[in-house]
Parts: sequence; structure tokens; C-alpha cells
Amino acid sequence: MSLSLPPATDSRTLANWLRNVTPVDRVGVEERVSALKTRSIKKSTKVWALRLAISMCDLTTLEGRDTPGKIRQLAAKAVRPHPGNPDIPSVAALCCYPDLVTVAKKALAGSGVKVAAVATAFPSGRSWTDLKIDETRQAVAAGADEIDMVIDRGALLCGDYAKVWDEIVAVKEACGPAHLKVILETGELGSYDEVRRASALAIAAGADFIKTSTGKVTPAATLPVTLVMLEAIREHWNATGRIVGMKPAGGIRTAKEAIQYLVVLHETLGPGWMTPERFRFGASSLLNDLLMQLEKEATGAYADPDDFTLD
Repeated sequence: MSLSLPPATDSRTLANWLRNVTPVDRVGVEERVSALKTRSIKKSTKVWALRLAISMCDLTTLEGRDTPGKIRQLAAKAVRPHPGNPDIPSVAALCCYPDLVTVAKKALAGSGVKVAAVATAFPSGRSWTDLKIDETRQAVAAGADEIDMVIDRGALLCGDYAKVWDEIVAVKEACGPAHLKVILETGELGSYDEVRRASALAIAAGADFIKTSTGKVTPAATLPVTLVMLEAIREHWNATGRIVGMKPAGGIRTAKEAIQYLVVLHETLGPGWMTPERFRFGASSLLNDLLMQLEKEATGAYADPDDFTLD
């Protein structure tokens, strides 16, 4: 089964289409991830991977107590993650709530760092479709370069595939020039097969990226789930030539873990996907560990955490 467009988008037709999505070999996925996690990385390659991972980070704050001052502080870190080392690359994006997009956009002006806004009733996805579309439009009008939307997991799990499809299509249209990342919230889907079907649906409906999690549900990103989603991207790419990006988010805290994700990415989709335009990390605490490990590779000694600004 290729991930080309389904013949129609009513729930019955979509259900039949999704039944033909390639089933997931659970043992095969978990054994492959276990093998790839042990891959030995040479020092020069490790330094390259650490720098690449920094450039792939979406530096994120999604708390009820977020303030304009916090956004400006994160924007400064996003542009220059290590103020003492101007050779460290900027991150890919700063991710925040829609009402803080204007602040982020102004703080990042001229830097090349994107502004990503969570929308569509983040993190639950439970609201009226019209409100989700309006929130997306307002975020883009405020300056968001990327929209991270959440799907309605309740609709997906009860078989109302048409609602999930229609909302992704409508939000994609509301994005205009902004890129759309579709969050599956894989920790609530229950199985690898459900993750694979949700990935297929989101990709076919027009997602520019598919994303594991909001970071508000446990478990969030895992390597096996990420591999399942990467394989869905690969299958669609092989069938259609259309490129879709991937963003694991939530629970990735160490440089070692980030490099493991990059190994799985390289072995599944190849070097063409080793770029911030096609792969991102949802990051908060991850960025500082990447900086600390990069400093260790340069000096041979672990840096003091106090040498880096707190997120």
C-alpha cells in the first residue's frame, strides 16, 4: 500500500484505505532500534552531529506562566545558544503559544530563526473546527512561520477519520505560506499500527511535518515510534516523491539520545533528511546538554551547567 491520496474522504472510505496501510512488525521495529542505538560514532562525526542537532532544535516554551520577557530571553538564546561561542549555530525555531508570536517575531527579526506557534486547541485538540481554523489564521497573521497543530485523537480513535482529515486540510489551507506540523500525540494512540495509520492520514491530508507529541502526555517521543513514523514518510516519498518532515518532541533530554535519533533518521531516510528543513527536535532541556557535550568534545572536560543560560 502506498501513501498516495485515498479515493474519497468520507470516514468509511478512509477506514478502508487505512486498513491497507502497511502493518507494523513490532519485533522488527524494536530490534532495529536496539541495534541502531549501539552504533559507534567517531569523534569528528559526533561533533558534526551535535552541531546539526542544535540547528534542528525548536526551542520551546509552552507554559501558562509564559511572559513576553521569557520569550525575548529564549529568542536571544535561539539566535546565539552559547553567547561565548559565536560559531555555534542558531536553532531552527522558537515554539510558543499563538498570543506570544508577535513578541517572538520582533525579538527574532533578521536572525533566520523561525517562529512556530502551537494551535488548534493545543494540547487537547478538543474545540470547534471553526475556532481551530481562526486560531491558525490569527497566528499566521501575527507572524508565525510554522504551525504545530494537534489532531483530534478522540475522533481518530472512534473511527471518525473524516473529521481528522477535514481539520488537517482546513488548517493547512489556513496556514497559507506557513508550514504545518501535525502532532499525533502518539502516547494516546495505543499501538504502533495506530501510529502508522495516523501518520498515513496526516501525510495524505497535507502535513508538511508529522510530529510525535505535545510534550504534555507520557510517553512522548520514543525511538520505536519515531522509526514507525519515518517509515511512513519513506513509503509516501517512494510512492509520490513528496517530501514530508519529522519532529520527535517530548522527553528527549540528552545529546546521546539526540544522536541516536539522528542515526535512526540517517539509516531510514538517508542523508537528504539530515537538515533542519526536514527534521526537528522539540527541545527545552535538550539544547543545554548538546552545548555541554560540544564543549566537552572541544576541551576534553565537562562544562559546568552554570556556564549556560537556563531555558
